[in-house]
Amino acid sequence: MIVVVEGMSAAGKTTWCRQAAGDTLLPETFPADRHNQPLEGPEVAAYWVEWNTQRWRNALTLEASKGMAVCDTDPLKLHYSWGLWQLGEKQEADWQFSLQETRRAIAQHQLGFADMVLVKPIDASTARHQMETDTTRTRSRFDLHLRLQRFLIEWYSALEAVFPTRVKWGLPEDFKIPPVTVNPGRYDLKAFDAFIASLPKPLSS
Repeated sequence: MIVVVEGMSAAGKTTWCRQAAGDTLLPETFPADRHNQPLEGPEVAAYWVEWNTQRWRNALTLEASKGMAVCDTDPLKLHYSWGLWQLGEKQEADWQFSLQETRRAIAQHQLGFADMVLVKPIDASTARHQMETDTTRTRSRFDLHLRLQRFLIEWYSALEAVFPTRVKWGLPEDFKIPPVTVNPGRYDLKAFDAFIASLPKPLSS
């Protein structure tokens, strides 16, 4: 099984994952050269989708060896590009580049839908307090992530409509992964297209 844990920066997902997942954890990671990449264009989409496919491969490897992979953040991280477009921080063309690269990867079984997603919404004041008291990490883009939380919630609400029962809201306080079965639609392009079509568009578009 592949379980994804999602939420905005400082929501507490990494702390929860470390306590709940044990040796089945796939940590959140970033490429070392990401700050040297351009900010727009098809090359950017290809760069990030390649990184995401690597995380998906790692999740599959962990699943094969341990029976489960618990991913701190979704390897299929298309919601980030979509949210930036919603906010006006990305052009529609950049969103389309990311969308098409991701769709290609799903068609080739290089990316897929998780079997379960646990999403942790959090109010702004609590998130800010947790950010300010956590001295172990620097969150230079916290305010952007705070603005993006609305769209992260909209994204997974739309996914829940396509895959009922596979999205859970909140993180269990007992740090136990809820019962989960394999999602037969891991690489279902029809489900992916229906999901994308159901997403709201920016008011300015």
